[in-house]
Amino acid sequence: MNTRFHTPIQPTTSTSPRPLPYHLDLAPSPSPLRPHCPTKDCLRLWCPVPNSLGIAPPIASEDNLDCILQVLNASWQDSTKASYGAGLLVFHVFCDQQNILEPMCCPAPAQLVLAFLSCCAGAYAGATLSNYAAGLRAWHMLHGQPWLVDPDTLKRCLEGATKLAPPSSKRPLRAPFTTDIIASLKQMLSLDQPLDAAIFACMAVCFWCVARLGKFTVMNLKVFDPAKHIMRSAVSSISDHHGLEVIRFDLPWTKMTPSTGHRESIQCAKQEGPSDPITALHNHFCVNPAPPDSHLFAWRFKDGSFCPLTCKQFLSHLSELTTCLGLANIKGHSLCIGGTLEYLLRGVPFEVVQSQGRWARKAFSLYLCKHAMILAPYLQAELPGNEPFMRYAQPSVR
Repeated sequence: MNTRFHTPIQPTTSTSPRPLPYHLDLAPSPSPLRPHCPTKDCLRLWCPVPNSLGIAPPIASEDNLDCILQVLNASWQDSTKASYGAGLLVFHVFCDQQNILEPMCCPAPAQLVLAFLSCCAGAYAGATLSNYAAGLRAWHMLHGQPWLVDPDTLKRCLEGATKLAPPSSKRPLRAPFTTDIIASLKQMLSLDQPLDAAIFACMAVCFWCVARLGKFTVMNLKVFDPAKHIMRSAVSSISDHHGLEVIRFDLPWTKMTPSTGHRESIQCAKQEGPSDPITALHNHFCVNPAPPDSHLFAWRFKDGSFCPLTCKQFLSHLSELTTCLGLANIKGHSLCIGGTLEYLLRGVPFEVVQSQGRWARKAFSLYLCKHAMILAPYLQAELPGNEPFMRYAQPSVR
């Protein structure tokens, strides 16, 4: 047998946990084609009725069809598959309530898909319905079924659904972190305590790295994976020819890793004041002397073992602290927003902040909730004395 064509495919995800019970009003009718499974597995395990519209039978063998299914399924992240699977569940519950037979669910007629999205309008956010539509299309593609919905019509339907989204589906804008807020939180923490030391170090690093919290935390204690989550051994110090030092964090996995094959690096440098990430990181390493192959922000538990820092632990702790300070709308993503604003308000060139935030486009402009402060130097009748620097720093007009 030619091994060129029969290399075993390694699993791309860990073993799926036991699925949670269906919500009372989101339970599909029992069907052997729709086994009860975690939402991230619905795309793969929920199968359409075979050859439902008289489509020509496949020419590939069952083993090759299963190989196609595995390869296509590996193109999506678990979080994306979970979002798509949730949409697939809601779609099938809708079809059950409308007495739509399973053969009509895939390939789904355009009117059925539009009716589903239209009936959800007013109850769901526009972004949620966009994900549901994308999930339905992915499900069709994954199982070799044609997608029958006109793209322009679908776009108009989703635009209408966005305008009809309930106010409750729109979260208030996140307030940005500032160095003063970080300093206040530091005073409320006991940095000689393992969890507090890990949380403050993570907070400072995320702020000055302009990084999302998810890059430095794990979803829960059981999912730490060295191939996907940053370890202590991934931290290094580098200097340029002027001796300027930065701390680099090599992330083993991002959403772009499967398509580009490249690992992503995040960096920050020493800062003045209590928000300095380097001091916070060194303190965390001293209080929590975990092995090099541990999670970067692993902290010592009561029994002496080391636990990875979870996003839930961080946000729960943060919520308690910000409530005591009377701060509203300070969430995990406020760190990324605040770091962006801090660099811009310091006069760091827009292109440099874009690079630090690792945005391919100037998406960071969405976070500029203090435009007036940032743009103030550019709006004066006479430019300040640093005009040459300003001309470099100002973003080009497209």
